[in-house]
Amino acid sequence: MSGQPATTPAPGKRDSLQLELFAQEYFAALEPSRAPAPSPPQALFKAPPPPRVALPTPPVLPGAAPLRRIVLGNHAIDYVLRRSARRSIGFMIDDDGLRVTAPKRLNLSEIDNAIRAKQRWIVSKLEERGERRLLRQKKPPLQWVDGARLPYLGGSVTLRLQAATRSHCRHDPLSGELHVGVVDGLQEWQLRERVRLWLQAEARALFAARMALYAPRLGVSYRSLSLSSAGTRWGSCTVGGSIRLNWRLIHFPLSLIDYVVAHELAHLREMNHSARFWETVASVYPDYEGAKAALRTQSQELPLMFPD
Repeated sequence: MSGQPATTPAPGKRDSLQLELFAQEYFAALEPSRAPAPSPPQALFKAPPPPRVALPTPPVLPGAAPLRRIVLGNHAIDYVLRRSARRSIGFMIDDDGLRVTAPKRLNLSEIDNAIRAKQRWIVSKLEERGERRLLRQKKPPLQWVDGARLPYLGGSVTLRLQAATRSHCRHDPLSGELHVGVVDGLQEWQLRERVRLWLQAEARALFAARMALYAPRLGVSYRSLSLSSAGTRWGSCTVGGSIRLNWRLIHFPLSLIDYVVAHELAHLREMNHSARFWETVASVYPDYEGAKAALRTQSQELPLMFPD
């Protein structure tokens, strides 16, 4: 999934891919004594290039180790370094930027060399995250008024606000309406949280049912299922069998939810993104390529509902 860890071999075996370098164009002026004054170069009337998308940077948490910085091409990238007993170096890119997990035996120079070997992948993924964040910031926020349409399972539910002495949230599947009791003095953020809780409860029940359906098909069992609130990372799976699914998947059609479920369960057989992993996914979800593309497209079309 987007944001899944990527592994790299020992620092000596480097990826040959390098960042492309773009040369800057220069224009030489004609000497007045040798030529008449030319018309202004047409290039001067071109629109200025779009501003560079800011790459995500991990937050500095109290008591945490300071960020490390590495220069990759024309990018200076800050990242979090964690040490572990793992044998290889792992890379994780999420909404907060790059996180690197490395064996304790490797020195900092070896870690930096491993990052440079993966620099094309790292920079491209960070740029994707930055572009998605910019798109989210530009989206107009949802208007939390009576009659608002909320994305739900690939369709929508209509928000119905009703004056009440006690807050409640009730979904009517027949009418496709979500009735929310509005008590006196209720603020918008409280209304959003009430709806968020309902969506998360719906997601938890549905995800558990789909996991129970796909796990036997793959011949795997998982230890636990929990919800995550990551911005664009739809799921994760640990070696110990703990699976986390983004509750925002409840906005999408069941077919896309099933893809993410099959993807994470397949990691219990192949903890990587190798050809064997995708063959495992395809055994229960053949059109995984189409689902990946649809998930990427539809996630960009969602309205800004919960600006957290």
